[in-house]
Amino acid sequence: MERRLKIEKHLILFVLGGMGYFFLEVLVRGYSHYTMFLCGGACFLCIGLLNESVNIKMSFVSQMVLSTFIITGLELITGLIVNVWLGWDIWDYSDLPYNFKGQICLLYSVLWFFASSVAIVMDDFLRYKLFHEEKPHYKIL
Repeated sequence: MERRLKIEKHLILFVLGGMGYFFLEVLVRGYSHYTMFLCGGACFLCIGLLNESVNIKMSFVSQMVLSTFIITGLELITGLIVNVWLGWDIWDYSDLPYNFKGQICLLYSVLWFFASSVAIVMDDFLRYKLFHEEKPHYKIL
C-alpha cells in the first residue's frame, strides 16, 4: 500500500511540475510542446527528490545549483532526442552564445538557476500541504 501511495505522490508532483513548465514556456514564448510537459515533470520530480532522498540537509543555494544542472541536463537529453534525433525542431539556441548543439545555452542555465528557487519552494509546499510531509525549513548557504 505504501509503495502505491508513493507512486501516486510522485505522479501528482510530475503532472504539476509538467504543467508548470509547460505554462511557463507558453507565458515566455507564447507556445509550447507536449514534450516540455514531460521534461518539466521529470525536472520537478528530480528537484523535489534532492532533499528527500539524502540524509544531509542541503542549503537552499546548493539545491538551486544542483537543480540548474538537473534542468539543463534533462533539457539537453530532451533536445537531443526531439530536435536532433527526431528532427522536430521544437527549439534552437544556436543563435545564443555559449550554446551546445543549439539545445542548451549558458543564458538559459542561469535563468534555470533562479527559476529553480520557485520549483524548490513549490515542491516543498506541495509535499507539506498535499501529503502532510515535514514543514519546510531552509538553510540559505
